Amino acid sequence: MSASKGISPKKIIVFASGSGSNAENFIHYFRKSGTAEVVSVMSNKPNAMVLDRAKKLNVTSLYFDRDAFYNSNDVLHILEDANPDLIVLAGFLWLFPTAILEKFPNKVINLHPALLPKFGGKGMFGDNVHQAVLDNKEKETGISIHYVNAKYDDGQIIFQKSFPISSEETITSLAEKIHELEYRHFPEVIENLLESTTID
Repeated sequence: MSASKGISPKKIIVFASGSGSNAENFIHYFRKSGTAEVVSVMSNKPNAMVLDRAKKLNVTSLYFDRDAFYNSNDVLHILEDANPDLIVLAGFLWLFPTAILEKFPNKVINLHPALLPKFGGKGMFGDNVHQAVLDNKEKETGISIHYVNAKYDDGQIIFQKSFPISSEETITSLAEKIHELEYRHFPEVIENLLESTTID
């Protein structure tokens, strides 16, 4: 599906703290679909690989520190100037400030590598989540895409996809399966949200 003739694609800003494989997947997906564009990638880590990925793909990349995020309106002003249709968190580990959430209601989306409300909250990211899933002897796991609010992993769930956990499962195998679900479903869910009148 592509953007209608004469209509500009919707704008996405991605926040990430790590390698940025999901951010790169978004960039490629929306360049192909034409329905949206990742206009910038922002990170709270100056050496995050996601910034390098964005630069190589000719997408604006920005680093910000804790002061710019929490103690001033610097990041808020950047977002206001860009006026994105959606702000997508892809492996971003800081709690989002209330001021930004109030300015962009129902426009900040996060992906969590487990079936919320289980295994969410502060410190529950990456391998920590997969280890907790295995330790708890869960029968299934998967991904949750949800709106962001003032608490970690607490916002309204938009989409979930699960798969059964085998007796031979490891942290590595779970992570690989989770990544497959993320790459397949996250861009599609974002695209559907952008096409919904609820965020226009």
